[in-house]
Amino acid sequence: MSTPKELQFIRGEHDHELCISSAMANAEQLCQQRGQRFTTLRRRVFELVWQQHRPIGAYEVLEKLQVDGRAAPPTVYRALDFLLDLGLIHRINSLNAYVGCVHPEYPHDGHFFICESCKAFAELDSPLITKAIEQSAADVDFEVHQHTVEIMGLCPRCRIKICREDT
Repeated sequence: MSTPKELQFIRGEHDHELCISSAMANAEQLCQQRGQRFTTLRRRVFELVWQQHRPIGAYEVLEKLQVDGRAAPPTVYRALDFLLDLGLIHRINSLNAYVGCVHPEYPHDGHFFICESCKAFAELDSPLITKAIEQSAADVDFEVHQHTVEIMGLCPRCRIKICREDT
């Protein structure tokens, strides 16, 4: 289960360079362990997803890659699918966007707190939520293959901002 520190939304004191380099090193190691190629394009797409620290859509990834002069929609979607299949990123269905996975070293379902205002997110790895979903599914004889839980609300920064605007 995630620790409270891991559940924090990204704040000003965040070491962004360390975060991205750590994620990249983890991705390279996982690809090597699983016998998968972490090509230049896959690496760049992964980096773009992690650079945002907010959900990013496929077309935004495509736009950023086109600046480099090396992308077409099918190649971007293939790279995103590769990263999804390896568990290196998650898809946020309600936003039709992608985020970096903070726990790629083991398979898990995605549970997210998503800020309605700024789109910041925090990933929650909760065995309790997974168990409740599995039990509810078993109660109706339903076989779950995958699930994602997206909880919309306000992050601490936006909540404070809104409170200040109201006073």
